[in-house]
Amino acid sequence: MPGLPPARTPGSYRIALVCLGNICRSPTAHVVLEQRLADAGLDDRVEVASSGTGGWHVGNPMDRRAAATLSAAGYDPTRHRARQYDDSWATAYDVVLVMDEANLADVGGRTDRVGLFRDLDPVDPGAEVPDPYYGGDDGFEEVLAMVERTSEAIVTALDDVLRGADGPPGDPA
Repeated sequence: MPGLPPARTPGSYRIALVCLGNICRSPTAHVVLEQRLADAGLDDRVEVASSGTGGWHVGNPMDRRAAATLSAAGYDPTRHRARQYDDSWATAYDVVLVMDEANLADVGGRTDRVGLFRDLDPVDPGAEVPDPYYGGDDGFEEVLAMVERTSEAIVTALDDVLRGADGPPGDPA
């Protein structure tokens, strides 16, 4: 998956972000990507959801260290509640972006609409987002840096996908 696949419904886009427990990596990506979409004026056209392949944390807020890292960087992590990935997401969302190869295997493998979140990372495309859960605070900061730059690239790609769905470049639609 070199870029984002086309929208299933012209003019809107749905992105699912997936990690293991939905308390560290995918919620961090969810919060950052939603903020970047709002900043770009695309939040009314792009829906973001996150989940974990395991159900251990369903209903819980994100990891306190992930939340603290996001808060320190000016994001609001308070609305997140962990959810579990459902196989129907593969057809309900335009793209499913997972954090590592194990998550990729858990959701059924790579397809034209399922890939790694960092497939779009401009610094290290195709790399995994490491799980910071068992490490220190610096791991959460490292994840945030990866997520921020990859989210910027995703927003740029989404702008192109949505513009392509609406007509030729320069079309005011």
